[in-house]
Order: sequence, then C-alpha cells, then structure tokens
Amino acid sequence: MASEGSTYGDIHRYEPPRESTAAAVGIVLLTIIQVGLVGLFTYGMIAGWASGIGTTLTVRLIEANMFMGGVLTAIFIDLAFIMLLYRKEFLPDVMIVKKRRRKWEDLYIRQEDVDGTTMADGDKLAETFKRAVYPYYKK
Repeated sequence: MASEGSTYGDIHRYEPPRESTAAAVGIVLLTIIQVGLVGLFTYGMIAGWASGIGTTLTVRLIEANMFMGGVLTAIFIDLAFIMLLYRKEFLPDVMIVKKRRRKWEDLYIRQEDVDGTTMADGDKLAETFKRAVYPYYKK
C-alpha cells in the first residue's frame, strides 16, 4: 500500500546523473576494445578456427575452441563494464510510486476482520465452538 500523501506516478527521489568525462572516455575505450573483440571472434568463426567434431578433434582444435570461448567471455565482460559505467554515470536515480497489487488478504478479509476474532466474546463462544465442530450448524 502506498504511504499517505503519495499517489501513483509520484517521484519520491530524483538524483541527476554525474555525467563525468572520465566515464565517457572509459566507455569509448571499452567500446573500441569491444569492436576489436567482436571482429576477432567473427573472423575466427568465419575462418573455422575451432571447427571440427567427433574423432576429428585434435589438441589444436580443442585449444582453438578454448581460445574462441575466451574471446566470447571477454566480449561479454567488456559489455558488462560498458553497461555498468553507463548506468552508474549517465542514468538518473529515480524512485517512482508504483501501484500495489492486491494481495490475498485484501481480497478475502474485510478491514474490520484484519485482527481476527477472539474466542472469549462472551455468548459467541458457544456459537463459535459449535461452528468449528459442525460447519453446517445453523442458528
């Protein structure tokens, strides 16, 4: 449930991004490295550096396969750093009030029954006990 005074779509917190020049230069350098790694991986795939299956696998092919896997790993790690820098330095930190989804408590329990009922409600104790023992009991 949203706190009082806040409506759907209100902005609770807004911190503008720092947009530092060092981060921009870092992103450009990482992008250049990314393009080089993707080019190397693509050339390796086209040239068939790691092609071979079954009994044709040799130590050289296995090492080429490991090299291609390493290049692919470097591509994704580099991409992760680019996205991390971009998110941290160039996107604002915004907290928006979202609409709360209804829970089962909201659907099946009325507001006045939230705390439940006690067994010691005087004359209702006998009725409550009879209902608990025999659910088809009618007053």
